[in-house]
Amino acid sequence: MTKIMIVEDEVGLVTLLKYNLEKQGYDTCVAMDGKDVLAMAATENPDLILLDWMLPNVSGIDLCREIRRSYELRNIPIIMLTARGDEADKIKGLSYGADDYMTKPYSIPELMARIVALLRRVVPVQKTESLTFADMTMDFAKRRVTRSNKPIHLGPTEFRLLQILMQKPGQVFSREQLLKEVWGDSIHVELRTVDVHIRRLRRALNEYNDPELIRTVRSAGYALDSSENNDHE
Repeated sequence: MTKIMIVEDEVGLVTLLKYNLEKQGYDTCVAMDGKDVLAMAATENPDLILLDWMLPNVSGIDLCREIRRSYELRNIPIIMLTARGDEADKIKGLSYGADDYMTKPYSIPELMARIVALLRRVVPVQKTESLTFADMTMDFAKRRVTRSNKPIHLGPTEFRLLQILMQKPGQVFSREQLLKEVWGDSIHVELRTVDVHIRRLRRALNEYNDPELIRTVRSAGYALDSSENNDHE
């Protein structure tokens, strides 16, 4: 059974989320204090984390960053739930490792749809065992990406974005196309979200100062390209 970890300190919201998630057939576990999250995540091994920004002791944004730094936890998808609705806060949340972001008060049906979409990204449909481009390999059986035989650590959304780009090297994908492929038609996500995740993907791929592989085509979108004159944001 798919397990979802609820990280929220408001009792009423915890009750609401547990009821709706379990009604949809999910198993749940709950952490109401930031200091308990990492240990509980390691023990419970959830398939997805719903993470509130404002928590006692350790903030959700700091926890998000720590989860992405953890070898054992970094592949767990994260939806950040918060009352902070400014664009700068959304970008910060995504930059720190969240895969999705919802502002309180949020729609429960929309949250459920986003959970389904995000879980789908974790196990992408792929007929081949691996993809290769330049010095980079994506192994689907091990869910691992390497570049020059060095591991590249990606969250679920960056993994899915890279998969799309690697399936058709050189093709320019518009932001709208990437939104549709990664998030689906049924969910409204701002175009800016794509840019944030592409930046995270670039940072991961270039961790060892390797040449740029993702090309930005002004006013058009993004493509995987091994040429040395890539123009990027």
